[in-house]
Amino acid sequence: MSDQPVSESIAGEEPATVGSETGNLPSSTAVPGMPESPGAVLLTELHTHIRRYAVLPSTEALDAVTLWAAATHLQAVWHHAPRLAIVAPARRCGKSRLLDVLVETVHDPLITVNTSAAAIYRTISDRPRTLLVDEVDTIFGNPRTAEKYEDIRGLLNAGHQRNRPVTRAVGNDHQAREFETFAMAALAGIGDLPDTIMDRSIVIRMRRRADGEVVAPLRDRRDGVLLRETRAKLSLWAGQVAEQAQVLEPDMPVEDRAADTWEPLIAVADLAGGSWPRRARQACVRMVAAEEVIEEDSCGGARILADIRRIFFAHGDPDTLATTALLASLNDDPEAPWAEHGRGGLTARALSGLLKDYQISSANIRLPDGTQRKGYTFNKFADSWRRYCPKVHPLPPRAPAA
Repeated sequence: MSDQPVSESIAGEEPATVGSETGNLPSSTAVPGMPESPGAVLLTELHTHIRRYAVLPSTEALDAVTLWAAATHLQAVWHHAPRLAIVAPARRCGKSRLLDVLVETVHDPLITVNTSAAAIYRTISDRPRTLLVDEVDTIFGNPRTAEKYEDIRGLLNAGHQRNRPVTRAVGNDHQAREFETFAMAALAGIGDLPDTIMDRSIVIRMRRRADGEVVAPLRDRRDGVLLRETRAKLSLWAGQVAEQAQVLEPDMPVEDRAADTWEPLIAVADLAGGSWPRRARQACVRMVAAEEVIEEDSCGGARILADIRRIFFAHGDPDTLATTALLASLNDDPEAPWAEHGRGGLTARALSGLLKDYQISSANIRLPDGTQRKGYTFNKFADSWRRYCPKVHPLPPRAPAA
């Protein structure tokens, strides 16, 4: 049985030096010549299992999945329950195989396909199981089915944070009852999940194996036993470090919701020691940054702000731009979604609707030739650009409008 040849770090080896783009990350706590801690050995063992049976898109993704699986064994002490979004552009990219490995290694797994919210409510308690949902695109794949399963989206959003129960009327007398929602969850499917779930997820973007990328076959009678042995050891180790994990506040290399989502993984790495603290933070910084780039390029969210920032920059950052000039540039971009926004492309009315949530509106502006038209001013966009797409042509120093 041959293992897969990969270009990433071999389990237990020191990872490549972190580049400047990852910020100041802590160095490894491993001492040359000294044996690794039990936690580091266990993470390396789990890392080797995952690497043997599945091809992950990067070294960082492999480390992240390893840490996420280990973190499920300490769910009782975490304040946030990160989702693991295993997404791919097409079939046969290894999503289900990765779930198969996770089923045998995570804490108290509950695997399901196309389940109901009510069924999930009744399986989550004060001692949460680990939810593993395959073919999640059958739930969120199109607007009609997504609306039907809105309760599941709400459950997955609420369950990211502890003490966010849902209340439902149950029984013949319709008594109100609270149901726990807190539980770590891995969700595998084709295409991205709803934005609110992706924002609470460690995102693993799987891809089809190339020639030369080989995985070992996974057979339950042979391999399942080894995986479950690793799970038992992880459970035992988690019990030994639970009190320490309860009070641990790891230094985080990211902020806000990304920090909430990644904190359990960073904490597990710090508890294990060895090379894992550095590797965990490297994975965190690089994967969060990659998702930020994808978010900026997506049709939703702040894409409209990012594209308008590019248009202002291309025009030399003038004080004003006419609505007609903005629409012409937006609709003429062959790689942007705006030309397909409606029958005739993005309209002035539709543009106004997209910018309404950012409290940006058009006004009568005076153009350099002295004429007046409807348009937008640079300063009305400036605050939103700084908040939602700060890396798209950072704003130059600019005097406030008179």
